[in-house]
Amino acid sequence: MAIGTALTDGATRALLLGSGELGKELAISLQRYGIEVIAVDRYPNAPAHQVAHRSHVIDMTDTAAVKGLIAREKPDFIIPEIEAIATAALADIEAEGNCTVVPNARAIQLTMNREGIRTLVAEQLELPTSKYAFAQSFEELQAAVDDGIGFPCFIKPTMSSSGKGQSMVKSADRLKSAWDYAKSSGRVNTGKVIVEAKIDFDFEITLLTVRALNGNGEVETYFCEPVGHVQENGDYRESWQPQTMSPASIKSAQDIAFKVTHEIGGLGLFGVELFIKGDDVWFSEVSPRPHDTGMVTMVTQNQNEFELHARAILGLPVDVGLRRAGASAVILGGVDAKGVVFEGLAQALGVPDSEVRLFGKPEAFLNRRMGVALATAENVDEARVKAIKAAKLIVIKSV
Repeated sequence: MAIGTALTDGATRALLLGSGELGKELAISLQRYGIEVIAVDRYPNAPAHQVAHRSHVIDMTDTAAVKGLIAREKPDFIIPEIEAIATAALADIEAEGNCTVVPNARAIQLTMNREGIRTLVAEQLELPTSKYAFAQSFEELQAAVDDGIGFPCFIKPTMSSSGKGQSMVKSADRLKSAWDYAKSSGRVNTGKVIVEAKIDFDFEITLLTVRALNGNGEVETYFCEPVGHVQENGDYRESWQPQTMSPASIKSAQDIAFKVTHEIGGLGLFGVELFIKGDDVWFSEVSPRPHDTGMVTMVTQNQNEFELHARAILGLPVDVGLRRAGASAVILGGVDAKGVVFEGLAQALGVPDSEVRLFGKPEAFLNRRMGVALATAENVDEARVKAIKAAKLIVIKSV
């Protein structure tokens, strides 16, 4: 494709719906190819706002607001980064044929709602997942648990991200509080929650999967080396690459990721989350965009996940090659405050082979991700030690 010059009438424009830390890195990657980037979020001065050519603050669940902004900006690409979006508006805009929704409007509708993607994967594609049920009332939730889900189980909103509204429930007396939390903490209240049985797995991975054009102009699927990760309350705390897996489990993981992303369609990078036990693999979730656990690729791969997403969207060649083993560790806010200061950066960067990314979020919360420490080493274990050490050296204080 031909790419215009940013900030001219012939510019090639990408509009980001969601402007967090992932959107910030994607904006930078797109700008390296001359793309004019418009960053949108629900609050001012979001991370991607700080690097985009223009920014806007709107309620992204408001169909009229989304359509109005897109009509004014006339982007060539609309790239969602978060779940809380008026997906019906994207379907209408895509149908008009004037811009590309990445990867497509159906994908956004499916993956932004756990009911849509779980039904597709488990019932249509018949791929292995945990036992699950949807509930519109507490009584339905109780019945689902009693009828086979059992304890422990996970209660989640059908639309949320980063673990918001998610609980692991080990006994009946905690079920009501988990129901209330899921109903009140999702990105959008869909009227339903999902309850999932706990799988006895060895570890979980994110398989970054790229649908991009090959040299013949045909869509081809590429797989990055698996990313292992640790989560707390559904939100990632550490990730590393590569995660060691058996040849059989790697093949199964790639087969599942291919079938899911092929069915979704479009171009771009997908974060496919999977549970692994020995040679057995279960599908968990998929995000049609760069994944938080994939931030480790900023130091491990020839092209990181943001570069891969940008290239795939623009129809450019991709390279998923691994350069070196590495790890990431999250830097949490630790305080509830606005305009915080960061101390210890020099000490953190003094850790050999380390990098630090501070996201620039205008407000810190106790468990909000404010940055990430990255490190490389000869093996994953050494890289994890370095990344954790660097992250702990960053101290966040209120002014």
